[in-house]
Amino acid sequence: MKKVLLGCAVPFVLLGAVVAVLLPTVTVGAAEPGRTSVSGVPEEYRPWVLAAAAHCHDPALAPELLAAQLFEESGFRADARSPAGAEGAAQFMPGTWATWGRDDDHSGTASPFEIGDAVMAQGRLMCSLLGQAAVSGFVDDPRRLALAAYNAGWAAVEANRGVPPFAETQRYVADIIGNLARFRGAGQLSEITGHGVGPDAARRAATQLGVPYSYGGGSPAGPSRGYCDGDGGQRDGQCLAGTTVGWDCSALVQYAYWPARRLPRTAAEQYSATADRPVARADLRVGDLLFWRHTVSGHIYHVALYIGHGMMISAPKTGDVVKEAPVADMPDSDFAGATRP
Repeated sequence: MKKVLLGCAVPFVLLGAVVAVLLPTVTVGAAEPGRTSVSGVPEEYRPWVLAAAAHCHDPALAPELLAAQLFEESGFRADARSPAGAEGAAQFMPGTWATWGRDDDHSGTASPFEIGDAVMAQGRLMCSLLGQAAVSGFVDDPRRLALAAYNAGWAAVEANRGVPPFAETQRYVADIIGNLARFRGAGQLSEITGHGVGPDAARRAATQLGVPYSYGGGSPAGPSRGYCDGDGGQRDGQCLAGTTVGWDCSALVQYAYWPARRLPRTAAEQYSATADRPVARADLRVGDLLFWRHTVSGHIYHVALYIGHGMMISAPKTGDVVKEAPVADMPDSDFAGATRP
């Protein structure tokens, strides 16, 4: 079979463990770069949401995901109780709390009614569920699978090989994913303006923010498991792409434009198909495609969507997620040019 070079073959970062994550002592505010912003969250929750996101190995656990989940669970009410017996802002059942709850705020007790304890436990549980979702092989956004498991249990997700058909769980997942933009902090996503095919493609790509990178993964139908070859997908003899549902760079671009523009699958093919419509950097518009090539071989290895203000939406590498990033993050010496589909 003829080998197809996808592009996006960049250094890999090993995903973390699938099982429960034992976190170090929490220092509130010690968030990692890129996880320092969230909006629409009560001030007493904000440092804990940022800390919970920062202490997870999985970049899919963004602060806005935890915030939207807290809003759905309790409306940020620390004293919330459900008729079923769930307690606190993150709505833990007593049995689940016994596994995940700790005295993270160092008050002397571990309580689901204390904001710090509840949010950090929520982060630990979601981090573990995202790990399970990432290696499950189920064809869906791992965030959706993790949220469904938080609501209905991982056994229900496993039995249905995806989000269970329960009305409550379906609504729960849809509400949280739909509210992500509401809680996304300033600077985490530039406003995508304009009308037409390009801006529409950029907005469609933005719906995939936070979905994992998977070498060879993705199609016009949505994210999927990738595969490994001599150029990417594996590390230390382990095929990560084969168990990760997500996107590589060119699949994300193809999905964003489909079906208005039926772009081919790989970054190199997309460059060839659109090279007759080049765009100067000074004339970039939302939705334009940005390409990078290896300086020695000339092979196109990465493509991203321009979203304005010097920013792009990109699926960069294994261990990362679809995200907004400055165009300047990519090496200028490798820049092959921009095109307009």
